[in-house]
Amino acid sequence: MSTPEASTTTSPVRLRAVDAPGQPDVTPELEALYRGFERELLVPLWTEIGDLMPAHPRSSAVPHLWRWEHLRKLAEQAGDLVPVGRGGERRAIALANPALGGRPFATPTLWAAIQYLMPGEDAPEHRHTQHAFRFVVEGSGVWTVVGGDPVPMRRGDFLPQAGWNWHAHHNATTEPMAWVDGLDIPFQYVTESQFFQFGREEISDAERTTPERSRSERLWGHPGLRPLSVGEVGPGTPLLAYKWEFTDRALSDQLAMEREGYGGTVEPGHAAVRYVNPATGGDVLPTLRTEFHRIARGAETAPVRETGSSVYQVFDGSGTVTVGEETWSVTRGDLFVVPSWQPLSVRSEAGGGDSDTGALDLFRFSDSPVLEALNLDRTSVKDTEGTSR
Repeated sequence: MSTPEASTTTSPVRLRAVDAPGQPDVTPELEALYRGFERELLVPLWTEIGDLMPAHPRSSAVPHLWRWEHLRKLAEQAGDLVPVGRGGERRAIALANPALGGRPFATPTLWAAIQYLMPGEDAPEHRHTQHAFRFVVEGSGVWTVVGGDPVPMRRGDFLPQAGWNWHAHHNATTEPMAWVDGLDIPFQYVTESQFFQFGREEISDAERTTPERSRSERLWGHPGLRPLSVGEVGPGTPLLAYKWEFTDRALSDQLAMEREGYGGTVEPGHAAVRYVNPATGGDVLPTLRTEFHRIARGAETAPVRETGSSVYQVFDGSGTVTVGEETWSVTRGDLFVVPSWQPLSVRSEAGGGDSDTGALDLFRFSDSPVLEALNLDRTSVKDTEGTSR
């Protein structure tokens, strides 16, 4: 049996002949050709090249800022109204970039959400192919359980978790706790590669214990040392918690070395570290890069453009952030998005009243590993004279 040809009334392809430079002359024959393209679901490159191959990246996302005080208040309300359990799985509230049509995506490749757990609550066990992490900007007392290993979560701790690992959360305290989740959900969504599976209904009593250090930290949390008892590891870091005390010390040492005249910073007044996999030295997760930046009071970073997108959270201090044509004053907990190829610069205005260190501290995660794997990464930095390099 033959299949009826698609008609122009049912075809999603719509082509319009236009009188413009670089376009063919508008004639009845051209119009007939375009109707034939529509029937056969064909799109000629000459009508689309400006959109498909622009001179530089044009992100569908826009710069945007979310205020922590507003997120926290709404999360508290959700804690009173929304249960945690099968179905919803997590009391996680995602950032929705205003230019992405209401999708729960911070950027076209990155998911960021505030997760809120009430006293005594368990977030049930599950696993998914999406790579994930938790970053704690305030509070302590919640334990994430990854593969049966209880891992404490405290302010400043970074807790990565590669995809397809069983995990649950438990709040062992009498106070609610909020933290930020980061995942590659949009990337796996657009590539149609995601899987999800429910786990046990309850974690065991042993997993409700509160050890000072997880088993992963006892094996992998020693600088420069790899356990010989462990062979090949999975695609993500085997270290499940990167403690704030070590991050803080590394950043403080960099700025101290700069003051002593020995360098150590990426630019004047700007210390930075990257969280890495202790087994490989590479990124902690295959699709996500995570960093921490400390900018001394009064210092300002040079404007930088990068392919790919980033989400930042202010961990401590205050300052002024400029992304593209948007400029915001930011303080502890605030989150903002840097879309692909939008210039970013930051000025620290932190002081003793709003920062434990007297500096502006920023946690950052990005999709850089994906761009680098595809050889699509590019960076442009403007120096103090305005010259790009």
